[in-house]
Amino acid sequence: MSSPSARTSATRLLGLNLTPGKLRGLQRISNANGTLTMVATDQNSSMIGMIKDSLKKKGQDREPTFDEIVEAKVTLARALAPQCSGILVDGYYGYWNSVASFAIPPATGVLVRVEKSGGEKNKHGAPLGAVEPGWGVEKIKRCGADAVKILAPFEPDELDSAEHQFCFLQQIYAECQRHDILLLLEPIAFPYDGEKKDDPKYKARKAETVIESARTLSRWCDVYKAEFPGSLSDGEETLAKNLQALDAASERPWVLLSAGVDFPDYKKQVELAVKHGGASGVLGGRAFWKEYFLQDSPEAKQKYAEGECTERVRTIDKIVKTQAKPWFVRYGLSLQDLHTVRAAEGWHVRYGGRGAGGAASKFVEGEVY
Repeated sequence: MSSPSARTSATRLLGLNLTPGKLRGLQRISNANGTLTMVATDQNSSMIGMIKDSLKKKGQDREPTFDEIVEAKVTLARALAPQCSGILVDGYYGYWNSVASFAIPPATGVLVRVEKSGGEKNKHGAPLGAVEPGWGVEKIKRCGADAVKILAPFEPDELDSAEHQFCFLQQIYAECQRHDILLLLEPIAFPYDGEKKDDPKYKARKAETVIESARTLSRWCDVYKAEFPGSLSDGEETLAKNLQALDAASERPWVLLSAGVDFPDYKKQVELAVKHGGASGVLGGRAFWKEYFLQDSPEAKQKYAEGECTERVRTIDKIVKTQAKPWFVRYGLSLQDLHTVRAAEGWHVRYGGRGAGGAASKFVEGEVY
């Protein structure tokens, strides 16, 4: 038993915005050592496109049905969720179907996307984020998820969309504060004003956009999901500097997304991110499973999910667990510090801004601490 002098005050956690709900969410989506191995299956637009392409090869030129999309998500979740610390799903197709079917085991944390897939764009061709109709932070919290994820494409120099996305993020961040649920933020760079992703101008600013986005936005979340700041062809010395700059810019633990690159390239990116950038782990999607949709039959798809896809997650998980920076190190904490944390008597009264007996206290009602 810890002596009073050896204890760490829970107020230290509150000062880091590690409130009870957010801390529990971090525990749920993390590995035991504080690293994060997470898989994303929430990409509705890209997944629908992949299913449509596979149907077309079979002579069926049509949109996939709701049930076809659900089965793909459930099959992938059943194969991959046991291999990772957290799985990211969408609300429309994924969450209830994956949970109700026991495709996601109890030990795996669940993150749920809040934003609408394929939202509007402004006159510059820049995305304008919005919440999925009929969905929201309150529902995500209510249905038992561990974290909210928001995608907010962000280009600092496209002023109209940058301001819109910042305000959108602020709205979701405030909601997550109110409901005391973890928020994972994913800003991604994008071409605009007629650019293509292979345009030299877009490619030249990509790394700086990734770094500057972290500098501007990372304080408004609990876990930051970053793109790889550069291309593998840039050379390790340049990439090391970029990753170090990204790490310095991020005010929260950060994880690396996959952006649909082929798995061998993603593995190299992850190795560099944990070696040079202090990444706390990954939240990868298509790099793990995109070839699943190239398989000819439901049986072949299931075999591929349980074989190649699973092995990919295990490979990245080993790198993460042995080399990534635990999330609590970002906050200047150790496991020993956390083991000695104690809250003061009466914390439950102060929590949520409610007084004894449920009456409003001197704190603002609805705010956690």
